[in-house]
Amino acid sequence: MMSSLLRGGSAALALIAATPALAQAPSAEELAALVKAQAAEIAALKARLDKIEGQAVAQNAAPAPAQQPAQQVAQQQAAPQAGQPLVIAPFAPQIVPPGPADIDVAQARAVAANPSGVTTEWGAGLPVFRSADGVFTYKPRGRILVDVSSTMGSRYNGRNTTTTGMRALRLGLEGGVGPHFFYQFESDFSENEVDIVTAFMGWRNRLSSKVDYDVRAGHLFNDRAFEGSTGSDSTPFLERGVVSTAIIPQRGFYGIGIMGRMFGPNWHASVSVTGDRVDGQQTTNDSRTAAFRAHWNPIKTDNSLLHVGAWGFDEALSSAATTLTRSTVIGGRFNGAVRVSTGELLGGKSTTGYGVELGGYTGGLWVMGEAGRRVARLTGGRPDFESKAWSVSSGFFLTGELPPYNPRLGSFGQPNVLDPVLNGGSGAIELTARYENLDYTDLVLGGDGWAATLGVNWYLNSFTRIQLNGIHWRTNNRAGTFTGSDDGQTVSARVGVTF
Repeated sequence: MMSSLLRGGSAALALIAATPALAQAPSAEELAALVKAQAAEIAALKARLDKIEGQAVAQNAAPAPAQQPAQQVAQQQAAPQAGQPLVIAPFAPQIVPPGPADIDVAQARAVAANPSGVTTEWGAGLPVFRSADGVFTYKPRGRILVDVSSTMGSRYNGRNTTTTGMRALRLGLEGGVGPHFFYQFESDFSENEVDIVTAFMGWRNRLSSKVDYDVRAGHLFNDRAFEGSTGSDSTPFLERGVVSTAIIPQRGFYGIGIMGRMFGPNWHASVSVTGDRVDGQQTTNDSRTAAFRAHWNPIKTDNSLLHVGAWGFDEALSSAATTLTRSTVIGGRFNGAVRVSTGELLGGKSTTGYGVELGGYTGGLWVMGEAGRRVARLTGGRPDFESKAWSVSSGFFLTGELPPYNPRLGSFGQPNVLDPVLNGGSGAIELTARYENLDYTDLVLGGDGWAATLGVNWYLNSFTRIQLNGIHWRTNNRAGTFTGSDDGQTVSARVGVTF
């Protein structure tokens, strides 16, 4: 190809020199300028040809993505582009690489600094779109979790029910502009109505070569407790444990406000100040919740990890949110009759909650323990009300995967399945177990209860799973419809897809 280009250029010069232009031969200066222009064009064509041939060689030398192990693909996706400084990715290879709103600033800079035309990258279920200049990034998001639950063995017929429900039915998007600005939005339709869940915009940057941060503002998901900070599509059980569902601000898992997060090589910390969740009520003051969480991995190797965490929150209640009555599910989300109740509790003015986390993994085996306490301060000089909860959970991957622990956030993510079913493999199989205990007996009418769960998770690929949980539960309520000591069994199943 190069020899053809050179012969073509020489012939063009000979033709120009031999042909009169307006009956007048070109001057020496004009010929020199023309030769210089032709030489520049030939050099540009040669550079372009070298680039094309280099890409072809690389493509022929590399195996197709479908032939590479899932963990190797994840490591390649997290690696910096050519010409960029080496950055150790903070995301473990056993989890699905994060989307545009969750990557760190070094990864975002690598994308922006290496534009390669308009691209579409297929990741976990849905594509990531990038603009030609690498500045704009966009990804659709979705989540479908379908549950069925059946309870038996209770001495109350009203608790022995079989129900179905959509645990989540979400649509949303996330993206970024340049290396620093990012955003995310999701709505949930699972209760047959529109419910805004995550909705924020943020800014990220680096403080040093080892420490980066982000600040986000909007409708924010709590960073609180291990399972409480794990998305509903990533929890190893169908429902989060009682530490996450009972030791919680009165407003629940979401609130509108601002959160700052800082990340190091083996730790993260977050602080937030939020009001109520999206509710359209602006006639009274919002409740105010200040919260923090931090985790540390003092041991972190390729095959094992130790997790230590702590969190807390303090909330000043709005005059419209003084009712602290709580009824917490303990036999699965879709049997509303199997709950531990506080009894009626009015006149709340503020609450404080805190907890600790300790666990880790080695190989495919993981263990996590959590404990939490919430103190509710009441009006009229009445004594404080205390809620207490704790749990121990464990899991083991039979198929060789490491637990999907995210060391950047100190929570679980989507697993990177080594042998997906859609590729003709067996998928990933995980066995799980949990014991949890909840105590509201500090109140005269407060109850208590516990639950023991055995489960199995089958991950068909990194974004599709089937889960089965068997729960033996016991409650002892002193108020409500189902009082006294009672126990039973609940069997729940889920089919889930996350994009």
